[in-house]
Amino acid sequence: MDNPLVAKLENVADLTKDQREVLRGLCDHARVMPPNYDILREGDKPNRLHLILEGWAIRYNNLADGSRQITAFLIPGDFCDLHTMVLQQMDHSIATLGPAKIAYIPLQKLHELIRQQPELAQALWWATLVDEGVLRAWIVNLGRRDAFKRTAHLMCEMYERMNNVGLVAGDQFLMPLTQVEIADSLGLTPVHVNRVIQKLRQDKLIVFEREQLTICDIERLKRLSDFDPAYLHPEHVRLD
Repeated sequence: MDNPLVAKLENVADLTKDQREVLRGLCDHARVMPPNYDILREGDKPNRLHLILEGWAIRYNNLADGSRQITAFLIPGDFCDLHTMVLQQMDHSIATLGPAKIAYIPLQKLHELIRQQPELAQALWWATLVDEGVLRAWIVNLGRRDAFKRTAHLMCEMYERMNNVGLVAGDQFLMPLTQVEIADSLGLTPVHVNRVIQKLRQDKLIVFEREQLTICDIERLKRLSDFDPAYLHPEHVRLD
């Protein structure tokens, strides 16, 4: 697979060869992090940006009672903290799920890119706006859908997002989530999530084992979950 940031942005923008090389150059310095590693913690003031190259990560907040709310899943091609170019302090934490390869990008390097390549700045702005669209969709999902639709909607979203960076093969993709992590993202209990997954299996909609999710009928799953990918803004953007 090409650099996942390049793959993500090429879905919506006509990148030149030089622009692709610039984006790849952002990822020169990368490290492999272990599972459950806090890349950033709430209150941190990072002086560099973090981009997921391999693996998954989560945005989350811990509550006073010890519970956790996951507010986003981050996959290859996603920036963890692009907003810190403007907002200097983290208001949530970010952690890996399984092992993950993370690119470390000095803030100054991205500031220079934006000054020198305003077209790429526009593409990165698109990525930030999509993150906001995903957050709004999650609010609707948690507030207005039942457990079955919430879970199915999440699976449809991750299918679309993984497909956008070339990580879906034969309707199957890596989804390294436990039932606890799914529950923490959907406002459900792990027991409830287990029941929903069993129902999805019984209805021959999914196969989910060993961190691999196969969606057997994506169009049917979209209909059942009221999934509309418009909030991922797949339309082409102008770089001018």
